[in-house]
Amino acid sequence: MALAQPDPGGTARAEPFGPRPPQQPDAPLRGSLATTACMETLQVGYLHAVAAAAGCSLSQPFPDNGIDWHVSHGAPTHTVDDEVTIKVQLKCTYQIPPHPAGGAFSFTLDNAHLVKLARSPVTVHKILVVMIVPRSQDDWLRAGPGGLDLRHCCYWTNLAGHAVTGRYRTTVRIPTSRIFDDRALCDIMARVGAGGRP
Repeated sequence: MALAQPDPGGTARAEPFGPRPPQQPDAPLRGSLATTACMETLQVGYLHAVAAAAGCSLSQPFPDNGIDWHVSHGAPTHTVDDEVTIKVQLKCTYQIPPHPAGGAFSFTLDNAHLVKLARSPVTVHKILVVMIVPRSQDDWLRAGPGGLDLRHCCYWTNLAGHAVTGRYRTTVRIPTSRIFDDRALCDIMARVGAGGRP
C-alpha cells in the first residue's frame, strides 16, 4: 500500500551507474494511473527482485486481509521446518528524503493496521517493509548496460509487541540500518528457520 505525502527534500548521493543525464525537455508520455497506484506497483517489483535474489517464493493472500505478501524460504538447515514463511506488509512513500539522517526515521500507521502487525506471539512472523521513492516518477529508475538503478530503497522492521500510542494513528520508528535486500531477507529467514524472530 502506498502512502504519498509532501517530500521535505533531502541530500543527494553519487549515483552507482554514473551521473544522471539532464532532464529532457520532452518528458515521456506516462499513463494516467494515479501516482499512489504506481508506487504500489514499484514496491511490488522491488519485493519480487529481492525474493528472486534470495531464492524465496512469493504468494499473495486472496482476499487481502491487511497483509500484502507471504514470502517462503526453503533450506535443509532450518530446524523448525524445511520451509519457513513470513508475512510482509508493504508501504511506499516520498514523504521521507533518501538516506534518512540518524538511526531511524518516523512512519505513521493506522492503529488498526499496527495492531495486526504488532500482534504477539504469532505462528507466522510479520514484517513491515517501507520503500522510499523520489517524488517524481521521472526519477524512479534508470536502465543501462551497467544495471538497473531503482531509487531509492526499502527498509524493514518487526513491530511485534509495539504499543498503540495515538488516538487513530501511531508513529513507529524504522531503523535505517535495516535495508531490505536479498542478504537481509536471507538473514531474516535463517533466524525464523532456527525458531527465532525476524
